[in-house]
Amino acid sequence: VDDTREIVAALKARFPAIHGPNKEDICYATTNRQEAVKQVAPLVDAMIVVGSQNSSNSQRLREVAERAGCGVSQLLLRAADITWQVFGAISSLGITAGASAPEVLVEEIISAFDERYSVEVQVISTADESVFFPLPRALRPDAAQ
Repeated sequence: VDDTREIVAALKARFPAIHGPNKEDICYATTNRQEAVKQVAPLVDAMIVVGSQNSSNSQRLREVAERAGCGVSQLLLRAADITWQVFGAISSLGITAGASAPEVLVEEIISAFDERYSVEVQVISTADESVFFPLPRALRPDAAQ
């Protein structure tokens, strides 16, 4: 979101009549997660973004955490990927996930930390994600055959 804003501003400076994308054109889940990371990152010693290395969305979350002042931010897919030495002296950890990362992977990483640390989970929400995407009529169970 921040990168897009900077690019659009530069383009508008060069081409004043250009029409840029609306903020709403960027995936709401990506926008919401980036805003949450910006709020949490300065408050924690480390941040883990759960997601795949080839996920642009997850890579941006890690970068947002760094830019927001988090000293350690890592992108991890599974608990087996944790480098425990990096997290040795932390007292607080933020965990977020890319939009397509399954919740089970987040829970797996929390469980791994719970085996080594005293864990207290605090959920921080910055937006209500109540968007509902219904199946197309033709795919619904009650669709006429």
